Amino acid sequence: MKIKSNFLFAVLLAGVLLSAFKTPIPQKAAPVLYKNFTLIDGNGGTPVVGTDMLVENGRITKLGKNLKAAGATVIDLQGKTIIPALTSAHVHIGTLKGNVTNAENYTKENIIRQLKKYADYGVLNVLSMGTDRPVLFENNFYDEAKKGIPGGARMLSAGYGFGVHNGAPPFGPGMDMIYRPSTVEEVEDHVAELSELKVAAIKIWVDDFGTKIPKMEPAIYKKIISEAHKYDIKVVSHAYYLSDARRLVADGVDVIGHSIRDSLMDDNLLKQMKLKNVVYIPTLTLDKYSYAYAGSPEWIDDDFFKKSLEPGVLDMLTSAKYKTDQKNSPSYKRNNHAFETALKNLKRVYDAGILVALGTDSGANPVRTQGFSEHLELELMVQAGLTPLQALTVATKNASKVLKLDKDLGTLQAGKSADFIVLGADPSLDIKNTRKIEGVYRGGERIDAGK
Repeated sequence: MKIKSNFLFAVLLAGVLLSAFKTPIPQKAAPVLYKNFTLIDGNGGTPVVGTDMLVENGRITKLGKNLKAAGATVIDLQGKTIIPALTSAHVHIGTLKGNVTNAENYTKENIIRQLKKYADYGVLNVLSMGTDRPVLFENNFYDEAKKGIPGGARMLSAGYGFGVHNGAPPFGPGMDMIYRPSTVEEVEDHVAELSELKVAAIKIWVDDFGTKIPKMEPAIYKKIISEAHKYDIKVVSHAYYLSDARRLVADGVDVIGHSIRDSLMDDNLLKQMKLKNVVYIPTLTLDKYSYAYAGSPEWIDDDFFKKSLEPGVLDMLTSAKYKTDQKNSPSYKRNNHAFETALKNLKRVYDAGILVALGTDSGANPVRTQGFSEHLELELMVQAGLTPLQALTVATKNASKVLKLDKDLGTLQAGKSADFIVLGADPSLDIKNTRKIEGVYRGGERIDAGK
């Protein structure tokens, strides 16, 4: 009898100890009711003034006026505007640090740091375009990055892009992982390797960078496109020339990843892009930066800009030497022309009903600053002739669609993730009001670290 009672006691004690070490059941987050703000939902419609939004467990459950919710924390946002978080479908992550871009900079810590910077600027989803390295794909880090590291943007990757042997993109620090096939036969294995990494896209460089370096042979990029499509992977092309764009579209490319900048795009090309659902990412900031610092651009003294820069870059950009070198560059006139042509082509593409998505090439070098570039891109799209609401849709709904995130992100609707930015003023009245960030929320949680 004593043995039996001791046994029962031991069983009960074990049960108590086991229960003490069980993982606690997560408590549901208290609902939050945001009231009295102007809503720009990302769908392109007229902003809704004086509306409310209920967020529960990281998701939007209700939108409308005069909402009530028992037990909810109420936050009055009178005079504020809420927009969806931004998505940038063309960036580079990890190789930039200070005023240097190289392979040594590509560490897990540097990637995390830069994803947090994007988040501070309201950019919560990014596609890194073809310059990533094995570190990203080790120890499940890429899976973490896709979900969103704590306090940072979600990161999708195009893995290792395709270039040309002794050609584009110019071989330099951090560009050693790019595939550079000399024959069509090499392509199949490379694309298979990328599919195993579960990349979100494949990047190809089809350009001569204004020099005499070799461009990718059409037979090779046609093979890359056909192999990628076997795995349902989109192909994004770096392009510059109208002639290349025509051939790429004919051969099945999915995304033109930069503006066409040598000539105005003709109606037949626009018709083919529309017919084949080719996406256009203008990266206007890239071209603006290529000549803007020969003078003093209006953003140079803006803290929103300066705090996005890597250490030492502001001194470089404002130095007399940098200004003189940019002004006297043999490419100065070409770069001016490229930007003006890019503006005109963006308007033509948009008016043709082709899907335009936000992308900036930020992070590719120290000049293309991460975070600020995405907001400047919005301003430049408006300069090209888009309305502020159209530009915002390009940066939210459209870009998230390109990244296949649009079922849950990109617009503010009941049932979707509560990923949004609180602004101090309405960007539909002045697109530069996107820079008046007062809070960035991912899944209903405020994550911006402040500027």
